[in-house]
Amino acid sequence: MPMDIIISAIGVFIEILDYLILARVFLSWLPFGMDNPIIRFIYTLTEPILAPIRNMISKSPLGGPGMVLDFSPIIAFFLIRVVFGIIQNILLNG
Repeated sequence: MPMDIIISAIGVFIEILDYLILARVFLSWLPFGMDNPIIRFIYTLTEPILAPIRNMISKSPLGGPGMVLDFSPIIAFFLIRVVFGIIQNILLNG
C-alpha cells in the first residue's frame, strides 16, 4: 500500500514535468521574452533536464552548431519514462 502512494506521487510529478516540457516547446515557438515570470519559471524548472541532453546531442554526430531542431524534449520524454519504469520496478519488486 505505501509503495502505491509513492509510485502515484512520482507519476504525478512526472506528469507535471511532462506538461512543463511541453509548455516550453510551445513557448519556444512564440515571441515571448524571458521577462515574463511564468516563462522564467517554466525555463527554470525544465532547463536542468534539457540542458544536459542538449549538450550530449551537440557533441554527437547528429548535433552541432548548425542544428535547426532541438530534439532534447523528445529525448527527455523518453528518458523520463525509462527512469520512471526502473523506479517503479525497483519499488514494486523490492
